[in-house]
Amino acid sequence: MAGIIDTIKLASTLVLAIPAALAGLEFLLVRGETTTGAILLVLAVGLVGLQHWIPTPGDIPGMFAKRVLGSVVKEPEPDPEPNDEQDS
Repeated sequence: MAGIIDTIKLASTLVLAIPAALAGLEFLLVRGETTTGAILLVLAVGLVGLQHWIPTPGDIPGMFAKRVLGSVVKEPEPDPEPNDEQDS
C-alpha cells in the first residue's frame, strides 16, 4: 500500500518538476540564458529530491509509530547451544 502512495506522490511532484526541467533546458541550450536555465534545472532536481527525503505531515504518525514499536519490541535472544559434555 505504501508503494502505491509513494508512486502517486512522486508522480504529482514530477508534474511540477518536468516542465521546469524542460524550460531550464530550453533556456540553457536554445536561448543561451545559462543562469535562468541552471536555476530552473536545480529547482526541478530539488523538487524531486526534497519530496523523496523530507517527510510530509502525513508521514509523521507512521514514523512515530515505527520508533515507538521499535523501542518496545525487542528481538528474542537465540537459545544457547547445548554442550555435548552434558548429554553423556
